[in-house]
Amino acid sequence: MRICIYGAGAIGGLLGARLAKAGEDVTLIARGPHLAAMQAKGLSLTDATGTFTVGVRAFERPEDAGEQDFVIVALKAHSVPAIASRIPTLFGPQTAVIMAVNGVPWWYFHGVAGPYAGRRLRSVDAEGLQWTHIGPERVLGCVVYPAAEITEPGHIRHIEGDRFSLGEPDGTKSDRVRALSAALIAAGFKAPVKTDIRSEIWVKVWGNAVFNPISALTGATLQAICTDPETADFAKAAMQEVEEVAKALGVTMPVSLEKRFAGAQAVGEHKTSMLRDIENGRPLELDALVGSVVELAEITGTPVPLLKGLHALTKLRSQLSHR
Repeated sequence: MRICIYGAGAIGGLLGARLAKAGEDVTLIARGPHLAAMQAKGLSLTDATGTFTVGVRAFERPEDAGEQDFVIVALKAHSVPAIASRIPTLFGPQTAVIMAVNGVPWWYFHGVAGPYAGRRLRSVDAEGLQWTHIGPERVLGCVVYPAAEITEPGHIRHIEGDRFSLGEPDGTKSDRVRALSAALIAAGFKAPVKTDIRSEIWVKVWGNAVFNPISALTGATLQAICTDPETADFAKAAMQEVEEVAKALGVTMPVSLEKRFAGAQAVGEHKTSMLRDIENGRPLELDALVGSVVELAEITGTPVPLLKGLHALTKLRSQLSHR
């Protein structure tokens, strides 16, 4: 299969390296020194089995890549709208797009029945660019669990995790989602096909919407947040708000709040992605991780005062860090 990774950074590079090693026809879209290194020397991955290097096709311009069977978008959520109009240059009639992006996805209300069917989320797709150019009918849902990092241009280090949960927005087990799952499994990943991908999206958002902004504001690791009694109580109360929003949308969390909280604590002395972005002066995925939940709360009429406060304070923190 022809698989394009649009955004071949840490997670995209992990996917690309393993898929290429497994024999898939992989094309990477990247830029800067990382792109130059991959074009010159290939893409290297270090994981628990050692280090290997694969030769891959790598471009800066998606227009140079040609028609693909699958396009995996592995960018930060706020980066996608700017390139949405370029992604269709990779499309053939049956091309599927996998949004390997954190947070509540822009296509969330596609393929659902009821009063919110087809509704668009301004927090993650303010101008409708993703809905218009990519099209929700092409999308496969994806929840990303692995952690990885670029140790130097052209070299990825896999830190932990190997699961990419997949699902059609309408819950069917289509040929295309089965085919992608099989390719990922052959590449060494766990890739279960879910009939309710939104529930799994919410389990990840449950933590991200709370722990990420708290860490960005305090500089604390997950271990510190979860073991400080007052901060832990605050985090659990905010998580309760997230759960209430999910319930208002008809989602029942498959695990308890206490189990989800314990899972975060078990990660230990880990800096969230939002804290690392603050420390490195990078834009935050604030709207995708927190603003989207606040918007869904407004849509459903669910009170979320703690989440609104976290969103406002973290937004100001980000603005001040860029002055």
